Amino acid sequence: MNPQTLAQTAPGRRVKLVGIGGDRGLSRRLLALGLVVGSEVEVLHSRKGDVIVARGGNRIALGQDIADKVRVETL
Repeated sequence: MNPQTLAQTAPGRRVKLVGIGGDRGLSRRLLALGLVVGSEVEVLHSRKGDVIVARGGNRIALGQDIADKVRVETL
């Protein structure tokens, strides 16, 4: 299956993070939120590229600029 970005993922889908673009600072920021390559999340809400995901009982909001750099595969 071809990877897509988190911003392109429809609400209600479970996805696995397969890559993070951008600089090292972005990777660190996502790591602090518990989002690393291999993580599985559920997309709860998506509007104009902004995304809210659920992981381990937590909800995480990501802006379009970040969601466009996170590559995922649908589970």
